[in-house]
Amino acid sequence: MGTGNKLDCVVIGYNEIPFQRYESFLRNYGEGSEAYRDLKLSFVNLGGQKLDYVGLLNHAFKAADSGGNGLNDKSLFKSGDIPNLAAVYLTHFLRQRSYSAEYINLFQFEKEQLADYLSSDPLCVAITTTFYVVNLPAIEIVEFIRERNSKVKIVVGGPLIANHSRNYQGAALKTAFDDIGADIYVMEGAGELTLSQVIEALKSGGALDQVPNIAYYENGELRRNASIPENNSLDDNAIDWRMFAGRELGPTLQTRTARSCAFSCSFCNYPTRAGKLTLADVGTIERELSAMREIGGVSNVVFIDDTFNVPLARFKEICRMMIANEFNFNWFSYFRCSNSDEEAFELMARSGCKGVFLGIESGSPSILKNMNKAATVEKYADGIRRLHQYGILTFGSFILGFPGETAETVEETISFIKENRPSYYRVQSWYCEPGTPIDRKREQFGITGNGFVWSHATMDSLEAMDHIDRLLLSTNESEWLPQWSFDFWIIPYLIGRGVSTGQFKDFMTSANKLLALDIACVPERQKRALQQDYLQRLVRTVCP
Repeated sequence: MGTGNKLDCVVIGYNEIPFQRYESFLRNYGEGSEAYRDLKLSFVNLGGQKLDYVGLLNHAFKAADSGGNGLNDKSLFKSGDIPNLAAVYLTHFLRQRSYSAEYINLFQFEKEQLADYLSSDPLCVAITTTFYVVNLPAIEIVEFIRERNSKVKIVVGGPLIANHSRNYQGAALKTAFDDIGADIYVMEGAGELTLSQVIEALKSGGALDQVPNIAYYENGELRRNASIPENNSLDDNAIDWRMFAGRELGPTLQTRTARSCAFSCSFCNYPTRAGKLTLADVGTIERELSAMREIGGVSNVVFIDDTFNVPLARFKEICRMMIANEFNFNWFSYFRCSNSDEEAFELMARSGCKGVFLGIESGSPSILKNMNKAATVEKYADGIRRLHQYGILTFGSFILGFPGETAETVEETISFIKENRPSYYRVQSWYCEPGTPIDRKREQFGITGNGFVWSHATMDSLEAMDHIDRLLLSTNESEWLPQWSFDFWIIPYLIGRGVSTGQFKDFMTSANKLLALDIACVPERQKRALQQDYLQRLVRTVCP
């Protein structure tokens, strides 16, 4: 753990910008912009008070607490309020190598603890960016650190930085990093080994120019070192959760049993970034789950692997291992319907699976082909049916507007959702991301633009948003799950907090009726009356 009381590194997990601030930030692009319309699908407007779904849930619980003995500031529901896997993993990785490290889980709620760490002059602070698509969350953390300790070195890494390093060069890259304001940037997608090398250089007074995979400032100039891809063993670096037994970890933990993805969907560049699919040994997974059980209090486990049930034989072995050990965890994961069979569904249920994230993406065979999904609508339909037979919740994730999308293919997706009724679903507009396989086919599909704003030969981004609004308003067979703060992974967290799946379903039904009032632009007088009715239903769903 190192010598003395001085920390080598403080790792910061997640900074979710307060919703009102983020809403205001996106509103600057215009309320008719694609980015703001996408955000509107994640909040309700109650007389000018804009609440994301976590805020709405807290609002309902407070209203139900007539005696005033329920939620307080510490017990409010919080998005991301389970141990941030990136922060825990990095801290564990550093401790394994005898560096002293601690982590901050939720920046917005742990500022006092961070300030305390900063007052003891740690060698560096490492900021992860796993869920960020803009610089704003990282900027806020950097500014907080600078105000309280101007000497500590700030290191930023993770997907946001890796994306910047791929998409920008020269002056453009420097501008992106100047905007964040840190000292050192880890460009490698994994980055844990690079971070340890940065710390060693800082401790020994060595030169940063010998550390690969970083960009850093020297005399005001941004210098970028050579790249050496990392390939850190999943087996050697699996988290021993007993190392964190002194912290209040809570009833829900995340883990990873694989790196990268076995497939090459044309809208995704993750396999390119992460390299060849790498799998942890089943014995390693068994030891990690055993450590979770040993620390006590853990009832829910989330496997974050992109393709948890690939390869299928290994997946079955994992399920059998969980059954044999009688872990009795409720577990949740991503799942590929095209890569399963009857035995797998049965083993999932017996081993404790309670819900799966299905990256269905489209109900149109032609769009699935364009996406290179290696799946069929028939497989998806059969998978949803079988999962429901075993009492497993399903969440269907869809992309609308992908190159080749037309009004006709949109109707195929709408029909798929209505006919197959996943427990929950969400539809997002295609995000035109540089570096993805489809980006290399711009000429073929007539693609112009980037990000939220794009057009191609058969659709543009505003038309796609119109279709999504219409889909949400016309679909009652499955419940919408928003993206901001409240996606599928909120379910295991809320179960751990004592919210039943039935309560959650009832809450979502009323919350989505409130959302529909905003999307449909219902006249204000009629809207107020309906809001009161739906809010009363919300309160009843959460009453003890």
